[in-house]
Amino acid sequence: QVQLVESGGDLVQPGGSLRLSCTASGPIFGNYAMAWYRQAPGKQRELVASIRSSSNTNYADSVKGRFTISRDTAKNTMYLQMNSLKPEDTAVYYCNAKHLVFTSREYWGQGTQVTVSS
Repeated sequence: QVQLVESGGDLVQPGGSLRLSCTASGPIFGNYAMAWYRQAPGKQRELVASIRSSSNTNYADSVKGRFTISRDTAKNTMYLQMNSLKPEDTAVYYCNAKHLVFTSREYWGQGTQVTVSS
């Protein structure tokens, strides 16, 4: 069983920055693809960014150039650096881990609230 704990959500003004963290219960990065999703009120959960290695990352078009996903293997922690935040980035952000081979092994964090508002 993998446990994921997010942190870093906050209220921030438009144009501001935040860094989200997701800490896993153990060294899973070698076997799991990691990702950030978000869900705004009344909307479906959407993929924000994913990472399989430092050179293998993907982003939703809406966040390209503003968000950066990364991970620290030694700390079992994944990050999402969010810059130039917009009100439409307001959502609950979730950390996700999916096994690279046994894809039914998928885990979610509890979510962290990001609110972008003046």
